[in-house]
Order: sequence, then C-alpha cells, then structure tokens
Amino acid sequence: MTDLAEPTTAVMADPAALRDGATTMQAMPGDEVRYAGLTTRWIAFVVDAALISLVAFLVGAGTALVVSLFHFSNEARTLLKEIGGAAYILWAAGYFVGFWSATGQTPGDRVMQIRVVTASFERVKPRRAIVRCVGLVLAALPLFLGYVPILFDRRRRGFADWLARTVVLDAPGMSVAQAISAKKRGASDAARAPRA
Repeated sequence: MTDLAEPTTAVMADPAALRDGATTMQAMPGDEVRYAGLTTRWIAFVVDAALISLVAFLVGAGTALVVSLFHFSNEARTLLKEIGGAAYILWAAGYFVGFWSATGQTPGDRVMQIRVVTASFERVKPRRAIVRCVGLVLAALPLFLGYVPILFDRRRRGFADWLARTVVLDAPGMSVAQAISAKKRGASDAARAPRA
C-alpha cells in the first residue's frame, strides 16, 4: 500500500501548466500528473477550516458585542442565532465554491500545493464547485466513509470528486512573493522593450 501522503501519478497532462496556474491544461503524451493523497488533502482542509472558523469567530464576536448593547426579546435572540448559523453555512460554502471556481485552490490547497480541476483538467466552474461542496458534506456524513476511496482509487478520487467529476492534483508553484517579483520584472521588461 502506498504512503497516504504520497500522490499517485498518471500520464495525462502538462505539469508545467499547473505550475503556471493555467485554467486549462493541454494533454501531452509522456508528461506526468501527480494526484494528491489523503494526508495532503486533509492538511489543506484543516488550514481552510481554521481560516473559516477564525473569520466566523471574529464576525460572531463583533456581532455579539454590538447585540449586547441592545435589549432583544428571547424570540429575537433565537432568530439572530439562526441567522448567524445560516450565515456561517453560506460563508463556509461560499469560501470553497469561490476559491475552487476562481483559481482551483483554496488557501489551504495553496499551502499544500494542490489544485482542484475537472477530470478533463479544466478549470472548475461554479456549478461544479457547488456540487463538489455538497459532495464533501455527504462524504462526511457516514463516518467519513466517502473519503476512503481516496486510498484505493487510481486517481485518488473521493465521493465528492466522483460526484462533481473532479480530481485533485499536485500543483507545485511559485510563492506569492516570487509571483509578485516575476510580475514586476515582466512589467519593467515590457516598458524597456523598444517599440516598432
């Protein structure tokens, strides 16, 4: 059995396109794509859960502080709690859907250098990201059994990946600082280039 943290590989697409953050990858014979394993994906999810919870805590604490200045009936307080719970669910779902459909990487995915793409190596569209988010919840409900297939599937797909027809790939890339530096170099090189 392979190490949980060690991704499997397949000859499918241009790995350089992943490093460059392309939204669509061109199939190139002989190139390898590495599928992210369970441990890597779990660590990325823990980072994301920490960020989601931190923001929710700060917003909730601020809201509770403001609400404490006013007198509300018990019914109104119950309604505010329900609104807060619904806002938390929307915030958590929006976090994943927004990042997956924009860049294919949540901040946790970026830390672990992995990316979510479609099974045909294209950018995940919002509708598919919503389906994948629902799949994450459904996979967790029966004692996290929906994540077990990641250990055995050739492409390391769990229930959410099957449902949304996605895969999670290794996506080694530049750090944010390196990307900013490269962008500045490119802008200064373009400014210095002679114009015909």
